[in-house]
Order: sequence, then structure tokens, then C-alpha cells
Amino acid sequence: MTSLPYMNRFAHPGQRLILAAATAALAIPFVAASPEAAAAHAARAASAPAHTATWRVAPCPKPAGPRVSAPTRPSPPSADPVLRTVGGDELATAGLAVPASAGAPPEVTATSWVVADLDTGAVLGACGAHEYATPASVQKLLLAATMISRLDPKRVVTITHEDVDIEPGSSSAGLIEGGRYTVETLWLGLLLASGNDAANVLARLGGGTAEAGVREMNEVAAKLGAFQTHAVTPSGLDAPGQFTSAYDLALIMRACLAEPLFQKYALTRYTQIPDQGKHHKGFQIQNQNLLIDNYPGALGGKTGYTDLARHTYVGAAERNGRRLVVTLLGAEYVPLRGWEQGAALLDWGFAQPADASVGRLVDAGATAANPSAAAQAADTPGTGTNALADAGGAGTPSLLAFGAVVAAAGLVLSLAARRRRGQHARR
Repeated sequence: MTSLPYMNRFAHPGQRLILAAATAALAIPFVAASPEAAAAHAARAASAPAHTATWRVAPCPKPAGPRVSAPTRPSPPSADPVLRTVGGDELATAGLAVPASAGAPPEVTATSWVVADLDTGAVLGACGAHEYATPASVQKLLLAATMISRLDPKRVVTITHEDVDIEPGSSSAGLIEGGRYTVETLWLGLLLASGNDAANVLARLGGGTAEAGVREMNEVAAKLGAFQTHAVTPSGLDAPGQFTSAYDLALIMRACLAEPLFQKYALTRYTQIPDQGKHHKGFQIQNQNLLIDNYPGALGGKTGYTDLARHTYVGAAERNGRRLVVTLLGAEYVPLRGWEQGAALLDWGFAQPADASVGRLVDAGATAANPSAAAQAADTPGTGTNALADAGGAGTPSLLAFGAVVAAAGLVLSLAARRRRGQHARR
């Protein structure tokens, strides 16, 4: 591409004025149009609330307690300012974002969390919504969002050696190599017992190979607007380069709850893993998500834990016609377990007015790099008359700046070329 300094060599004074304007336009922030960044621009514009002046940001409330020795966290990807503002500028903070009128949220040990309305998309409050973290087994929700609608629950599957080749001591549904199980049993083993073996099988069935299944998980994450999520394993077992965010998990859980089979499995309290011949008797597994037994209106969820990720949790509940989702990453087990911290945040969320918001969950399919589509998505009740105009972020100015640069550069190139043709018609 011809640079502006290079073009300036061929410009007469009038053309240099155009170049100066184009150069000034470049001072407006602009993010390279990678697919993720371009889609994130549209998503941020489509979801940014209109009235930022009413928000306050503060450190996240934490309970007193002993320090826990944990492994060193892996270095996350480089911070992308565009990805951090998906859902609204106020969600970019690493600290607390709640409406000014809201009471203080409960103290939790989680390093990041989000509470959002599943139906309106309003983010009621958050702590480090876009902070990268390792997911542990809540990543199985992305596997469910990707595969549950495409696999026949009555299909019978034979288990391979690779399927049961999981990290020693990690959670398992107790599948036997050579055993035969229905897909429904595999989903129950995944969501109740957090079976890493079941995750391997389901990824293989949906993608052809487990590796291909993981690639499809990442494709679905991008379609949902979960741009900070990158899966390396189908189960959520730790692996280099595997990350997510509390905001992304809310998007993923919303997609899961749109699937009737997921709702059915997530609320199943216990099930029987069937016999596999006379030497392998069946056994019962129970749902590890205690929210469904202890929180009225619970809709399901998923627990997770590794030494690296610490405790992670995603849950949802309905009360008085409102459905809320809560996501937590990097939590500790004391003084409250992950699901109990989630329950406390749900209670806080249900206490907020229905129109409370510090951001929005972007809509799947509405995050394409199309400013006009983003503007239409933004012009909805509760987000202001035009979130593209109200957002105050880099998205729209950057596009206008880029347009100015392109227009000016094109004019200069045209004039310069015309001038050169007059001077150097023959070569």
C-alpha cells in the first residue's frame, strides 16, 4: 500500500492539504480489521448503554480470609481494547461496574464475575467482566452449546481408548473402553459428573475427531460474541493458550439454555450409568451443581475446578418472570463454595430494578463487522436511541476516520497519477 509520506512527494500544495486532513484523521483511534476485532467493534457499538454518567467503578468487594497458595497463572493474550469493550465501555474495567443506584454487591472470592439478564441482555453488574482466566470444567458449557443440537440423544456409541485417556485423578463419568452408551448418557455424565471422558467422546462425535470438535467449539464461541474464549481441550482441563472471561461465559450459558435438552439434563439430579457386561456393574452419579437443590427457581449450571483455574462456576435462575445468569472465575472454596457465591450474586441481581444496566450481552449473529447492522441492533429499548452515537468509544469514529483517510488518499493518488501521466506519458 502506498504510504502518505510517499504520496506527499508527488502532491502539489492543494493536495498536501488533503493529505494533512487525512493524516489528522489517523489520530483518531483505529483498530486493525481482524475478524475478531471487526466483529467486536460492531458488538461493542450494538450493546453500549447510552448513559455512562450514572455509573461508578470501584474495587470489587472481597471477603477477609487467609491467602491461598495457587500455581502461577499463565500469561493471558495481549489486551485488546476493542475486545474488552464488547457489551459496553464500562465493562472494560478490571474492577467493579454496577449502576450508581445499586447497593453494594456481596463479597465473593472470585477474581471476576458477571450477573446478567438472560432475556433482556442487560448486564446488571460485573467485576472484571473481560479479564482473561482459565475456565476449568465450565468450558464444558461451550461443548454443549456447540454439539447438543446436532447429536441424536438415542444414538449408541462405542468408547475408544482415546476417549478414556484423561488426566489421572480428574473427573470422570466412569466410561469403559469398549463400552456402549447412548449420547444422552454421555451428556448426563458430562453435566452431572463433569466427566472428562464424556467430553472427549462428545467432541469426537460432533467434530469427527476430538481436535476438530474443539475447533468447532471455538467457531461457535466467535459466533456468540465470546471473542476472549479459546478452547484447547473439550473438557476444560488446563492447557496452554486456553482462556475465557466471565462475560463470555454468560453468552455461552445463554446459548445453552436455549436448548431444551440442555435444560433437561442440567436439572437432572441423578442418573444411572448402565452396566457394561457382568464385570462392569452400573452405578449412580449425582449432579455436582448444588444450586438446583438449594436455590428456588434454579435453571441449572456447571461447576469447575483445577489447581490453576481455582473454582469456577456458572448458574442461572428464574424469579418473578426474570431469568438471570451468574458467572464466576478464580474463586476459592471458603468462606463460601462457588455455587453459594453464585447464589449470593443472583440474590443481589434479582434485587436490582429491571431496567438496571452497566452493559449488554451481545446477540449471537449480530456481531458481524457491519456498522449499519450494529446500529439497528443498538436501537432497542433500554439502550438509548442510538448506541453507535451514544457509545463514545472508538468504533464509529475509527470507521469515519478510516473512511476519510481512504477517500483522501484515493483523491490524492488519482490527482498524482493524472499529473504523472501528463509528465511521463512514455517510459
